[in-house]
Amino acid sequence: MDQLQQDITYLPGVGPRRKELLNKELGINTYGDLLEYFPYKYIDRSKIYSIAELRSDMPYVQIRGRILSFEEFDMGRRKKRIVAHFSDGHHICDLVWFHGGQYIYRAYKPNTDYIIFGKPSAFNGRIQFTHPEIEDTSQLDLKGMGMQPYYITTERMKKEGLTSRAIEKLTKTLLSKLTSPLQETLPAFITHRLHLVSRDEAMRKVHYPKTIEDQQRARLRLKFEELFYVQLNILRYANDHRRKYRGYDFAHVGALFNWFYSHNLPFELTNAQKRVMHEIRNDCHSGKQMNRLLQGDVGSGKTLVALMSMLIALDNGFQATLMAPTEILAEQHLQTIKSFLQGMDVRVELLTGMVKGKKRNNILTALATGDVNILIGTHAIIEDGVRFARLGLAVIDEQHRFGVAQRAKLWDKSAQPPHILVMTATPIPRTLAMTIYGDLDVSVIDELPPGRKPIETNHVYDNQLTGLYQKIRNQIRQGRQVYIVFPLIKESEKTDLNNLETGYEKLKEVFSEFKLSKVHGQMKANEKEEEMQKFVHGETQILIATTVIEVGVNVPNASVMVMLDAQRFGLSQLHQLRGRVGRGADQSYCLLVTPYKLSTETRKRIDIMCGTNDGFEIAEADLKLRGPGDLEGTQQSGIAFDLKIADIARDGQIVQLARNEAQAIIANDPNSEKPEYQMLWKRLAMLRKSNIDWAAIS
Repeated sequence: MDQLQQDITYLPGVGPRRKELLNKELGINTYGDLLEYFPYKYIDRSKIYSIAELRSDMPYVQIRGRILSFEEFDMGRRKKRIVAHFSDGHHICDLVWFHGGQYIYRAYKPNTDYIIFGKPSAFNGRIQFTHPEIEDTSQLDLKGMGMQPYYITTERMKKEGLTSRAIEKLTKTLLSKLTSPLQETLPAFITHRLHLVSRDEAMRKVHYPKTIEDQQRARLRLKFEELFYVQLNILRYANDHRRKYRGYDFAHVGALFNWFYSHNLPFELTNAQKRVMHEIRNDCHSGKQMNRLLQGDVGSGKTLVALMSMLIALDNGFQATLMAPTEILAEQHLQTIKSFLQGMDVRVELLTGMVKGKKRNNILTALATGDVNILIGTHAIIEDGVRFARLGLAVIDEQHRFGVAQRAKLWDKSAQPPHILVMTATPIPRTLAMTIYGDLDVSVIDELPPGRKPIETNHVYDNQLTGLYQKIRNQIRQGRQVYIVFPLIKESEKTDLNNLETGYEKLKEVFSEFKLSKVHGQMKANEKEEEMQKFVHGETQILIATTVIEVGVNVPNASVMVMLDAQRFGLSQLHQLRGRVGRGADQSYCLLVTPYKLSTETRKRIDIMCGTNDGFEIAEADLKLRGPGDLEGTQQSGIAFDLKIADIARDGQIVQLARNEAQAIIANDPNSEKPEYQMLWKRLAMLRKSNIDWAAIS
């Protein structure tokens, strides 16, 4: 048996109780799992600072010296603050504890040499360390410590004594047990050419580096390996798929497309839209099945491109479908497409969970006979009873909610897989797109239709509301409409809804001369629809809402977007919401309301929003600020293997390098049969078996 498959219970220092905790909290079950639980930071333990060098903004540091004396301060309710005055022989600082008095007096004695390790801060003009780590110098080999690893642990683990230090000790024990070198997972022709260290060296040095260089080289090797197999998986899947399936040939552009182009087109296509149409046209006429991602910012005209692609399918005797993640969005697409096709002989129907009984049966019958040309709907489209006469093109909106498994069901709707066009309204940074949508060709609409004015975005503090209300009044008197958005975050849903209800009543008083609507996710669908329609038709001037309007209907007359507590939204979400205004010819405004006191990160977010309207720039910044684990499900649902060490936000160059290597291997060995690549295919098969998420391959 491979040593790394050994149950973690049998590692000295673990046992059944700790095993249960490690499993529950961190998903660690085997030696291999522990080895792949990587440190999140390192601290150089070889350097000793003097007290005179310390500053309150420094990270963790070490000092050496002796405790001179202890002092106690009463904090009420039987609580005491214990302060030890500590000297390195030249200067004095304080060590502070808020609990654990008896233990402190027993453990630490004056006039004994100690190493103090912790984060310095300033109090009353003196440097202090709160709850520092203290070690007797006689028991510490500083030279041998090098870079100390730090591991993320949960509150529950800390309570049970499984601190970062405890994980460090377990990892040390494990590495000492692994006496023979760890099996290599990358062939020599890759590691030599890219100057990567061996897997064995990388695993040992990622946990116990002696120097910063050791740590960097180990992490580079492990990040590359992780991203390389993700890319190899995606590209092999795409390659197998392309070889397996031919695509329908849309040989000509016919009467429907030409009529639409010359009579119904609302404005001249942008150059970006024309370029993307050419790319789609070439795909559908190549004999291969199209799998293309259409990226574009809010309001860039993706739906128009999708519709024109559908008309080409219809001109060639095929049907088309558009699948959206929510009923609201599906209904919006229906309205938009019907208004585009006004006066044309094209039958468009809607299929969602709400469509029932006779109406549903009629639609399904007409779909199976070919009388329905375009079907718009939610995942109800991929249910078993839905049959197309001849499905040629499927457009999927907001792809990150639909994985390969759902796409495969769409393929079953046709004699051979239809062409697939995936639209995303969330601009995705290139490195992320390469990983999440790695099997798709990418088209980008990177310019807005003519006549669109950039939205002016301003930051307003919540003590400046009088001026804000005046601005809103001025806009409404000019005939415009206004959105006011309250945050609705799952964790505090109840409070948030109360805030909205209270806020709604208050705003009714403030704007007593105007009519207000309100919309939130807890309302019944028909109530929501009714309120939305009032706003769409201009019967109400202000719409009070939660983020449900992120994918709401298009109201060209709305020119002001106010986001309350904007600090609670992510960048991408702020940008999505902002895209609800600016759809008409008038100047539009977005006002981000926050308290005065903000964290540095939040202030950065707000500044980015005020500084640019470019969705791609914002997405890039969002990825860097928030990290990849927090992209509203996009990343998690997009990567087939769990990433343990690589960070797509920060490792863009390694993603590119890994992709180039994977592409070269697929090109050299498209059938996965050459002996020199067998190690790679075996490793990929093992990874797929143990931790693949099929819904996430693309």
